[in-house]
Amino acid sequence: MVLGAAIVLWVSGCGGETEPGPARGADGGAPKASTAAPEDPRRRARTFVLASPGRMPACRPAPAQVGPPIDRPRWLRGVAVTEYYPVPERWFSGRRVKVPGLRSRHRVDWLYSARGVLMQGEGIALNGRHYGVERVGEGTWVGRRGQRTVPGRCAGRWSDGWPVWFPGGWRNRDGQVTFPLGGREGWANGVGRGKRLPVDATFAPRPKPKARPGRTVAVDPDLIPRGSRIYIPAYKRINGGWFVAEDTGGAIVGRHIDVFRRPPRTPADRGGVLRGQRIKVVPPS
Repeated sequence: MVLGAAIVLWVSGCGGETEPGPARGADGGAPKASTAAPEDPRRRARTFVLASPGRMPACRPAPAQVGPPIDRPRWLRGVAVTEYYPVPERWFSGRRVKVPGLRSRHRVDWLYSARGVLMQGEGIALNGRHYGVERVGEGTWVGRRGQRTVPGRCAGRWSDGWPVWFPGGWRNRDGQVTFPLGGREGWANGVGRGKRLPVDATFAPRPKPKARPGRTVAVDPDLIPRGSRIYIPAYKRINGGWFVAEDTGGAIVGRHIDVFRRPPRTPADRGGVLRGQRIKVVPPS
């Protein structure tokens, strides 16, 4: 299950980029790999937590309901298309911690940050194994100032700023989110107080990804039934443009679909981002 997936989001009815940084739409194939020079891992860790949220997007009022599920083949307009993937642990630099469900220790920001496993739903550890979320729990995401924030019906719009961390964690003297870096590198955003990792969020090993790159998409099942075949013209170079609705996500609401892909080479490659797309939905018979 995709928990949030694709923090970089566009959607019909929303204006403005929802997170600063390069956002490239798919050109009929997989996005090109970034050619940026490797970042200092300590700076990268800080970037995950402290990236400026930029301008919040405008969002026209959404209807109270998404509408009845699609029950016959039809074209759907004004769709946001984003991408998600199993996030690699090698991108992160937090201290390794022991968490419920896993025998091995892993980098804390890989597990709990908004760029990590709890948001993407699955990740690739340094040992090459796949791990995913077994149980989310009752918590909600928090922004860089430690405030609670939840996704709205307009994709990319959050109630109180962009999420950076799952509930719990550490706070600096100003109440902002921080976390310990690996080795003797200190802290990402000032010395943290307390240790409050969410005990109700659990993880589990996964022999292989449940989603299939180039085939699986996450959808809002209130609109697009699971098992539906979806044709995305912008992705016609991948599998002829046909995908299957095999996944869901807490931030995948209404006319927003998330395409599962292989991990990019660097975290600077945020994946394909498209808005206002026209897709064909063929529900299961």
